[in-house]
Amino acid sequence: MSTILVVDDERNIVELAEMYLAREGYEILRAGDGQAALDTVRQKRPDLVVLDIMLPELDGWEVCRRLRGDGDDTPVIMLTARDEDVDKIVGLEMGADDYMTKPFNPRELVARVKAVLRRAESDTSTHDEVIAVGDVVIDPERREVTAAGEAVSLRAKEFDLLAHFGRHLRLVLSREQLLDAVWGYDFYGDTRTVDVHVAHLRSKLSKSEQIEIETVWGIGYKLVEKTENG
Repeated sequence: MSTILVVDDERNIVELAEMYLAREGYEILRAGDGQAALDTVRQKRPDLVVLDIMLPELDGWEVCRRLRGDGDDTPVIMLTARDEDVDKIVGLEMGADDYMTKPFNPRELVARVKAVLRRAESDTSTHDEVIAVGDVVIDPERREVTAAGEAVSLRAKEFDLLAHFGRHLRLVLSREQLLDAVWGYDFYGDTRTVDVHVAHLRSKLSKSEQIEIETVWGIGYKLVEKTENG
């Protein structure tokens, strides 16, 4: 049985989410502020967190940032009261896995929870052969990456994206193809999710002198060895 932590300071939101998620067999934990959310994640180790942005003590962005800073990859679905791109992009940059706008349909919340949990369960790649591209080595079994001999710390989806690029070296991959392959056909986000994660990868792989992720304007991206470009 998966455990879901619902974090919101509005009791009616928490009770609505709990009612629908409990019907699906999930065990529900509650937290009403950001600090309580952090404490609960560290003590109870839930399988997923439904996290409101506007919280007392610490806001949802800061909670997510601290979790990821601690190396905690617990899946997070962020809730925002405003349907604004900036909230969604900031949430993704902080390491959120998905986002929803309040008020939300509780059945959609259930669907998203199931989708994110499925993706989390399948994060361990079935392709465990080590991938070497230039001076970058990707080890799917250990989920480790080195660039120019130095370890690179990647979040779960950043790793999956890089591994997919590595398995399709020099091939142009559209944003839609990358969403389908890395996030799943049932991902509710949009192609900007890919752009955010590619930007993170470029920054974290900056020590590499032999590979780069090229933008193919109007289509998507491809991983290439720099020597290929002369």
